[in-house]
Amino acid sequence: MQSNISDGVWPTMITPFTGGNEIDYEALERLIEWYIAKGVDGLFAVCQSSEMFYLRLEERVKLASFVKAKAAGRVPVIASGHIGDSPEEQLEELQAMAATGIDALVLITNRLAREDESDDEWLANLEKLLTGLPDAVPLGFYECPYPYKRLISPELLRRCAETGRFRFLKDTSSDISNMRAKLEAVRGTDLRIYNANSATLLETIKLGMTGYSGVMANFHPELYARLMGQVSIESQEAELLASFLSMASLIEKQLYPVNAKYYLKLEGVLSNYECRSKSAGDFTATHKLEVEQLRRLTQYMTEQIGGKRL
Repeated sequence: MQSNISDGVWPTMITPFTGGNEIDYEALERLIEWYIAKGVDGLFAVCQSSEMFYLRLEERVKLASFVKAKAAGRVPVIASGHIGDSPEEQLEELQAMAATGIDALVLITNRLAREDESDDEWLANLEKLLTGLPDAVPLGFYECPYPYKRLISPELLRRCAETGRFRFLKDTSSDISNMRAKLEAVRGTDLRIYNANSATLLETIKLGMTGYSGVMANFHPELYARLMGQVSIESQEAELLASFLSMASLIEKQLYPVNAKYYLKLEGVLSNYECRSKSAGDFTATHKLEVEQLRRLTQYMTEQIGGKRL
């Protein structure tokens, strides 16, 4: 099984919508170009940031196909779209997503068992699901916080990694000790772990974490690319940049993904900040001001580090 899942920055892509509440593919193409120009290493499409729980199956499939086609081999594309409740529904949607040609198919950890079910039941459900998925498609996991967060244990992750089918984990534990244990558990396998949390990112890079896949790559992916690939992790400047990214990430607690779409509108990428999961009408003047201030700080930080070899 071939896989080109690379280290580095993987934005959890947002989905632009038209004023008529349909996917805006013209804006989506501009967004793909924006991500790539900012130096990302891969694209995670049809995830929670993409509002996948609010997309019909045909929309999820078309969205993944479009992103893969427009990326045109410049960066790999992975996607999930795994939202169904029943095993039959999940198999249907995952088979459809796998057929789009994406570089890896990402399974949502909380879809594989109810909150009150054990890891043994989770693993049994996973094994049944795997029998219906093509062996040639690399797989991944995402510890999606909706509808409930189910962290995968280091031992369970090791068992999955040893099958040789899994290449990607988006970790949402925000816990350095948990990530350290997971990194140790998959050492020597092909599974890579991508931290979704900004505050812990630099420390986990020092531990051997090879990627970032989070919300904030919809605001300033270029700064994450700088931290991941161009900065000595022992430098004072790296600590400063990591501190800025950590504080900037507090914007996530605002009205996301409306705020990310507003930021991208300021960037000239999107024409509006409409969402299905949240109401753009709840995005206040103060919210806008906070995003505008973040954008100015991002520009300042980019200018400060742009001419330096940190």
